[in-house]
Amino acid sequence: MLLVTALTALFCVCESYTIRSSVSWAVTGDAADEELDTHSDEAPAVLVDNIGIWKQSYPSSVYRDGAEKKPEQISKGEDVSSASRVFSYRMEEVKVPSSIQTPPHEETARVARYMAHQGDWGFLSTLSTLEQIRGLPFGNIFSVSDGPADNSTGVPYFYVTPMDNTVTDLRSFPFASLTFSEAEGDFCRKQVYDPEDPRCARLTLTGKMVEVEPEELDFAKEAMFSRHPVMKKWPPGHQWFFMKMVLQQVWLQDWFGGVSVVPLEEYFKATPF
Repeated sequence: MLLVTALTALFCVCESYTIRSSVSWAVTGDAADEELDTHSDEAPAVLVDNIGIWKQSYPSSVYRDGAEKKPEQISKGEDVSSASRVFSYRMEEVKVPSSIQTPPHEETARVARYMAHQGDWGFLSTLSTLEQIRGLPFGNIFSVSDGPADNSTGVPYFYVTPMDNTVTDLRSFPFASLTFSEAEGDFCRKQVYDPEDPRCARLTLTGKMVEVEPEELDFAKEAMFSRHPVMKKWPPGHQWFFMKMVLQQVWLQDWFGGVSVVPLEEYFKATPF
C-alpha cells in the first residue's frame, strides 16, 4: 500500500513538467499543450522588481484579443511562469551543421577552436563589485556564439544587459575568463568520463570584454540570434547590447599530461571543421 501511494505521488509531481533534451519547464493544464504544439510570436510581458532581472508574468492568453485581465481575475490554471516563453524555443529554429567530429587531441589549436564554436554557453568569471564579495571572483553562465553555425571566428560574442551584476563588474574591470567544458554535450556522458577527467576537454579563454562597435553589429546579431533565436524576443526595456572578448590567452586541457597554452596565432589560423 505504501509503495502504491509513493508511486501515485511521484506521477502526480511529474505531470506538471515536460522534458526536452534533459531540460524541464514547469507548465500546467492547457499551457503544456500550448507549449508543445504552438510557437507564439508574441513577446511575453516581463516585469522588473528591485531584487532581480526577471519576475513572473502571466500567460499570453491573458493579453489576447486586446482584453487584458487584471491579476486577480486570472485563474490558478492560467498563472504560469513566463520563463518557459521568454527563454525557450523550438530547436528546429537553430541551424545545426552536419556532423562534426572532435579533432584529434594532439591538434590543440583545432580542439580549442572546435570547443569555442560548438559551445552554446560558457562560465564567465569576473572580479565582483558586489559589496559583500567586492574584489573576489564571481562566476556567471552566459549564452555565447563565435559566429553562425557555418562561420566560426574563434571570438566569443555575448548579448547582455546592464542590469546583470557581471556587466557591472566588467565596467569596473573589463577583463574576464570564459570556460567551456566538453561535458556540455553528449561526448563525455557517452564515454562515461567525469567532467574533470582530462579526456573531457576544458577550454578557458581569457581577455578583455568590450562593447561591439557599430560596424560589427550586424555580424554580432547574426552570430547570436542564429544560435539563440529566442534572444530576439527578450524585453527591449532591459537595454540589451552586444559584447565580445578580445582574447589574450587560450588555455586547454584535452588529454593526459598537462595543459596547453595555445598561441593566439595558431588558434586563429585553426579551423573547427
